[in-house]
Amino acid sequence: MRKFLATLLALVMTLALMVPASWGENKETYQLPDSLAGKTVILHTNDVHGAIDKYAKVAALRDECYDKGAHQVILLDAGDYSQGSPYVSLSKGATALDMMALVGYDVITLGNHEFDYGFPQLMENLKKHQGDFMVACNNLVDDEGELIFAPGGTAPIYADDTYGTELFRIAIVGMATPETQTKANPALMKGLSFIGGKDLYKVTQEDVDMARSEGNADIVIALGHLGVDKSSEPNCSYNVMQNVKGIDLFIDGHSHTVMTASKDNNMVQSTGTGLAYVGAIVIDNATKSIESNGLIDLSAYTKEDAAVKAAADKIISDINAEYGKVFARTDVELNGAKEPGNRTEETNLGDLITDSMLWAIRKDAELTVPAENVVAITNGGGIRATIKKGDITKKDINTVLPFGNTLSIVKVTGAELLEALEASTYCTPDSIGGFPQVSGIVYTIDGTKTYDAGDVYEGSTYHAPKTIRRVTIQSVGGKAFNLRTVYTIATNDFLAAGGDTYYAFKTASVNYDLGIPMDEVVMDYVKTELKGVVSAENYGEAGDRITIIKGLPFTDVDPSAAYYSAVKYCYENNIFKGVTDTMFMPNNTITRGQMVTVLWRMNGSPEPKNANPFGDVAVTSPFVKAIAWAAENKLTNGITETTFAPAQAISRQQFLTILYRYAQFMGYDVSVGEDTNILSFEDVGEVGEYAIPAMQWAVGSGVLAAEKTLTPRAAAPRYNVAEFLANFCMKVIPTAEMMPKAA
Repeated sequence: MRKFLATLLALVMTLALMVPASWGENKETYQLPDSLAGKTVILHTNDVHGAIDKYAKVAALRDECYDKGAHQVILLDAGDYSQGSPYVSLSKGATALDMMALVGYDVITLGNHEFDYGFPQLMENLKKHQGDFMVACNNLVDDEGELIFAPGGTAPIYADDTYGTELFRIAIVGMATPETQTKANPALMKGLSFIGGKDLYKVTQEDVDMARSEGNADIVIALGHLGVDKSSEPNCSYNVMQNVKGIDLFIDGHSHTVMTASKDNNMVQSTGTGLAYVGAIVIDNATKSIESNGLIDLSAYTKEDAAVKAAADKIISDINAEYGKVFARTDVELNGAKEPGNRTEETNLGDLITDSMLWAIRKDAELTVPAENVVAITNGGGIRATIKKGDITKKDINTVLPFGNTLSIVKVTGAELLEALEASTYCTPDSIGGFPQVSGIVYTIDGTKTYDAGDVYEGSTYHAPKTIRRVTIQSVGGKAFNLRTVYTIATNDFLAAGGDTYYAFKTASVNYDLGIPMDEVVMDYVKTELKGVVSAENYGEAGDRITIIKGLPFTDVDPSAAYYSAVKYCYENNIFKGVTDTMFMPNNTITRGQMVTVLWRMNGSPEPKNANPFGDVAVTSPFVKAIAWAAENKLTNGITETTFAPAQAISRQQFLTILYRYAQFMGYDVSVGEDTNILSFEDVGEVGEYAIPAMQWAVGSGVLAAEKTLTPRAAAPRYNVAEFLANFCMKVIPTAEMMPKAA
């Protein structure tokens, strides 16, 4: 039997941290200790998105913790459980909460998708489960600024005589992304708002201080649906961690990131999506501290709770009986990926859906504008799944379009249409949910230009464009685009209400909902217009409706510079990044430690077999593994047998020598250097004897594109490094081989 649980809602942070340069995915798996006696275990999930068939494993994992002697097991969820598959969306999220109550969740927060069916529906679903779990969401307020879900007092998480009279207290705070304001249908969010930015930090800090002073919290866990996507700033989990003092660990959702918290890197932990992983935090009751944490791979976990499995199977069986019937087939896979996919570029599935919308409007609607002025737009973030090659069922379409959105019509001027496209692609080529998949429109996004942000749209978290500088519309309906022409837009009711970045649609002169569900629109089009077959001829690949000009984010790399293409190649292939997000610093030098680390990462960051042999490389150095790996594979011998000089700027000939040895290590053909004559270069006499074979190879292979001088002893600037690496990847690595990517 589960022990009594009460929750102290507050937010605290134990250490300020530097935000890592990259929030790349970390999929290192975790194993629970054999004994959990005297421990409290927190198990957590996020972004389940309808994967109810895996809840039986979560319940079994909880029971296993108790079997191992755990004193208390606490189940938490960081939001987005109400949408994602017909198994939860058809009930408007009710079945998701039914399953979570059955599993035994203790505290949950709210994701943006909990609001997909409207706040009244959400509250109705929650009312059914009063007493089953607590809702923690300390930044959702009504139109009078009052918290909807107020903090729950100062009761301890548990109390037991085993630990004497001194109670062990855990505090948990929940927060939802302020993006919910426009990621949920704005028409359904009236009277609600989300505290964000600096106000979120302030409110959170106040809660933290209260928890520590009044609640005597020993450990504080933040339970947030914020994510780490750059487009979500300043409301990301790491933004909160930087600006609020006292959080011991942040359990996050929203961005679907697989991330393990680490004290020497970050204190944010997230389990991805679809219950691929379950997060675990083991707390020692005696020391009142986090002992270990990590992610448990559910794909490798075989135990299941029988009662939970039976309940999930019943829901799945009932839905499949109605929605599992085949009505069509596709001869190609229809791309429903997030990125690269519907949030970053045109896709064949985006083309199919918008073509369906345009067909439905032209077929059924009474149009008062010329047919060539009728087009379709949907948001890439509303496309939620891929359709595999083969049979298509109603369930497949509902999984792709799970929100219950309906087909709507808005009429806008060309100027308003251009504004909508500019706003909805403000961060492209980075991912954004509002990315416009279109039919009847041909447009270009210039990603080399920055978005000129103006004022925030009313009731939104997005900025209107002050000027139009990134998007150019080539044609609408096959005719030249005109700013003054009135266009009829077939869209979904979410965008028509100003959802995502489409405020220009909300204020359109004509705006009405046809009430036809989007999934039915697509099914009708496939059955009727395509005769039940999505062919390779029609949708084998994405069309040519959207062109994206991709550039670099670095303000100090001139597009006219000779090295621009090399920097761009290295950046886009994750080989060599900037010093900061916006600065490449092309003329700065690179150190010997940095050099071998680049190659180590290109090789997949393998664990070295031998210890680091150099006395000037500390065990805490960020380069220690790379240097040990480079030494054991004879890529470098160091300055001396015991000295590597990791902080010393590397010369051009040193760099190319190590790169030459790396090519040999990888088994690439370096024979071109054997017949290369470098005697014609004016400064060939400056080449060290050790470097002669490498310089011959570099010139012969094209890695070093020199004309008169080699400048071998000069320190290698970062732009040179980019040129060497880009040439190496394009000219030395065999074309049939997948280039290793940096971690």
